[in-house]
Amino acid sequence: MRGIDVRITAGETVALLGPNGAGKSTTIDMLLGLLPPDAGTVSVFGRPPAQAVAKGAVGAMLQTGALIRDLSVRELVTMMASLYPTPLDVGEVLELTGASGFADQRTQKLSGGQTQRVRSAVALVSNPELLVLDEPTSAMDVEGRRAFWTTMREFAARGKTVLFATHYLEEADAYADRAVLMAHGKIVADGPTNEIKAMVGTRTIRATLPGSDQDALTDLPGVSGVERRGETATLSCTDSDAAIRALLAAYPDARDIEIVAAGLEQAFLELTGDDEQALSPGASATARSTRGAER
Repeated sequence: MRGIDVRITAGETVALLGPNGAGKSTTIDMLLGLLPPDAGTVSVFGRPPAQAVAKGAVGAMLQTGALIRDLSVRELVTMMASLYPTPLDVGEVLELTGASGFADQRTQKLSGGQTQRVRSAVALVSNPELLVLDEPTSAMDVEGRRAFWTTMREFAARGKTVLFATHYLEEADAYADRAVLMAHGKIVADGPTNEIKAMVGTRTIRATLPGSDQDALTDLPGVSGVERRGETATLSCTDSDAAIRALLAAYPDARDIEIVAAGLEQAFLELTGDDEQALSPGASATARSTRGAER
């Protein structure tokens, strides 16, 4: 870690994004009190992380970890609820997470998607103010992922804070109020996803161009790259206005034209690329400061 400084306010849904090795899991481990920072401080609701977790203010659903065997789903969630001072109603949590339909099944008999639902129920039942999720939908199908995020939005609507790390960029784009992009142990972007996408500043033109020549398309003003698939050409542009004017002048028969701003995936790739030379030479190898959800 080269030093990060993050503040998350109550009620936000924040996506933590970055390539493998960027420091996402390390940051989450520090936030949960599982890993102390080498330097600096970590504060969650004004307390050390371990104290916030012990009071039930923080719930977590991590990538690893198995459910306790030989208990029914209902028994497991009920047991976890008994550990906290103001838990949510067990039936409500099972319904909210979509686990009520298999609440009487033994935990070792669950499918991967069902297991993820139960893990989310265990994280929610403490009624935390901050919910931390690390790759929460990795074992879910498309329908399960959609249902999961519907649940998370309902939970956040209660004024709760949700922090999640994911490799599914479309989830961050669709469900996060804000995204924090990490690369090489530091933060390279922090803001709403539409602002992060705007930072890249590139646009793509896609059109059907019968008889077009790739080299000629590459030479058009404002075009930085061309990809051809049959009669369809995709132009990466640094100046889409100049490019579209030149394209229509050169190919008046062009049809099915689309001009699209940079997506989150493109912004992610550009902003989290290899920028070692841009790092300050005296950057710390430890986390300077990670602040959790603070009111």
